[in-house]
Amino acid sequence: MGLSRLAALHGVATSYSPSPDVTVSVPDDTVIAVLAALGVDAGTPEDVRRSLVAAESRSRLLPPTVVVWAGEPLPPALTALPPGSTVTVEPEPAGGPPAPATSWKVPEAASSWKLPGVAEAAPDPAEFPPGWTQPPYGVHRVHVRAPDHHEATATLVVAPARVPQPPERTHGFLVQLYSLLSARSWGMGDLGDLADLAAWAGRTLGSGFIQVNPLHAAVPGKPTDPSPYRPSSRRFPDPVHLHVESVPEYGHVHDRATLDDLRQDAAALSEAVLNKGALIDRDAVWELKRQALELIAQVPLTPGRRAAYCDFLAEQGQALEDHALWCALAEMHGPDWHGWPEPLRDPRSPGTARARSELLDRVDLHCRLAWLTATQLADAQRAAEDAGMEVGIVHDLAVGVHPAGADTWAQQDAFAHGMSVGAPPDAFNARGQDWGLPPWRPDALAATGYAAFRGLLRGLLAHAGALRIDHVMGLFRLWWVPEGRPPTDGTYVTYDAEAMLAVLVLEAHRAGSAVVGEDLGTVEPGVREALARRGVLGTSVLWFERDWDGDGRPLAPEKWRQDCLATATTHDLPSTAARLTGDHVTLRHRLGLLTRPLEEELTEDVTGTAEWLALLARLRMLPEGDGNEEAAVRAVHRFLRATPARMTGVWLPDTVGDRRPQNLPGTWDQYPNWRLPIADPEGHPVTLEEIAASPRLHGLMEVLRPAKARTAPPGERPA
Repeated sequence: MGLSRLAALHGVATSYSPSPDVTVSVPDDTVIAVLAALGVDAGTPEDVRRSLVAAESRSRLLPPTVVVWAGEPLPPALTALPPGSTVTVEPEPAGGPPAPATSWKVPEAASSWKLPGVAEAAPDPAEFPPGWTQPPYGVHRVHVRAPDHHEATATLVVAPARVPQPPERTHGFLVQLYSLLSARSWGMGDLGDLADLAAWAGRTLGSGFIQVNPLHAAVPGKPTDPSPYRPSSRRFPDPVHLHVESVPEYGHVHDRATLDDLRQDAAALSEAVLNKGALIDRDAVWELKRQALELIAQVPLTPGRRAAYCDFLAEQGQALEDHALWCALAEMHGPDWHGWPEPLRDPRSPGTARARSELLDRVDLHCRLAWLTATQLADAQRAAEDAGMEVGIVHDLAVGVHPAGADTWAQQDAFAHGMSVGAPPDAFNARGQDWGLPPWRPDALAATGYAAFRGLLRGLLAHAGALRIDHVMGLFRLWWVPEGRPPTDGTYVTYDAEAMLAVLVLEAHRAGSAVVGEDLGTVEPGVREALARRGVLGTSVLWFERDWDGDGRPLAPEKWRQDCLATATTHDLPSTAARLTGDHVTLRHRLGLLTRPLEEELTEDVTGTAEWLALLARLRMLPEGDGNEEAAVRAVHRFLRATPARMTGVWLPDTVGDRRPQNLPGTWDQYPNWRLPIADPEGHPVTLEEIAASPRLHGLMEVLRPAKARTAPPGERPA
């Protein structure tokens, strides 16, 4: 009982329910290991008793972070304060002169008092303390002094009730950017290609958004981990995505011969991918771009460009300096900071400070690369907006970071060392999953007012029309797996979802960006409702939308939820053509991934697909007698458009009939995950220019495009 009580006080589960009628106990060894990662000693019964006494005797007037939602009652953390307590709020700096702190006393009727200006849906400006803006959304400091002289200081997050919403109905493309090569790409898709795709899709097809994979900075290596979901840093983008020729200083490089040689080598990389069956080689692309960018960095910035760069450095502050220093140190000592010389493993040590001075030029280079990448991200969003897109670029936030990367080095106190995020066993994977990503410590986040999360969101949302959050359930709880143990021996650790959501809503509000949560798979009861209340859209994939509480058959379009992004597939699932033809089953069979006989898997797959096709036929979305795969793909998207979903996403490879998944979960070397270009049904790679001219694409998009947009036939200008 003592261990269970101690675990509960720290948000560590001692049991979990993989299904409503099943409860599984978590091994004590797992609970003890997870508590240790949270700084709680539970190794022996005496340790448990001592830690329990310490936890239960720890009393605070306020929790470390307090959330106030505009237009909603104050939280118990404030209404439970002793009457007569003095409450002082120091407003968050708003860029101008510091606003004065404001103090007031908690009245005798403590349960009904109001925080001036934030407890009303439409507050009277006269209620605002001096220096507060209307509405006073932000991250403030609140100090309480009780009549008995006890004191407490906390972070006060004041957030609007909901994130900004996308238009009532809009459609767009989902694409893995690296896979989208144009005639000018350097071996993989880049931000220039993204801007061009957005400009074309918005103007020609009336599309409202382009959703891309995470563009986070990768951990360098030979080979580099190609997965965009296992980055070095989620805070900063990877300069491998830069379109080199679009950098303004490119035209002023003195060594034109070397630059021309690099361009020729890059053209050869693209030629190999597009015409010779080669895989996308991120490392080779980066080697060429790195050399070109180092030449570009030798060109002095103009006064205006220098001023813009200095502003960027000031805005990013310590976070960028740490990231750039990690990049410079990784060039010298390798990409895993755990193996660096001892003094360099601590970002605040005197030895690291000396290295910072010695590597000043390389640190500045990596800072400049981050700036250049940010400017091209802004250019892509601007191109989308100029093309009439209501949303624009939808960026993707991975669920975690690589244990050896820049974020874990710079923010060591924020991560639970010796732990990895994953998923418990379920009906689809009896062994569970270990994703190899260290989790954030919920106690460290709360103690710092969620500073790391705030900075992460602010950076990602700076140039985003919307943000997709991978495994959005992680705002509520995550499955922690102790190092050296199988995923089945993990447990759930709870996060303060109210605070995480408040920070998310606040930063999305500041950026004017919508938020889409990837809520597929096992979802804790109440999570979808909590997300919907705050305006976070869900994700609905056609093949999984069935009447699970009834007969299990495909869900009719009018029964789908409205507040979601509706799609036919994702980057982790088969393409629609592969799903319709059963190719995805035979692929998994060839790779030895099936857990049942092939005939059994095929029968189940054919049956499920047939149920959907029958529904499409009954709804007159699939023309009678037209059973070819291309017509079925159009019918699937016609169905998606018939649902009330606010956003309809089209997997860009589906528009040209690509049958290969970009990622096949459960594989590593057996399948070329994250390295395939978009291809036609025969597997021949196609360029952005060929995609834009594809009759198959235009036939599919006729199903989705708004009436106001006219699709131009290939070779003809749009009206």
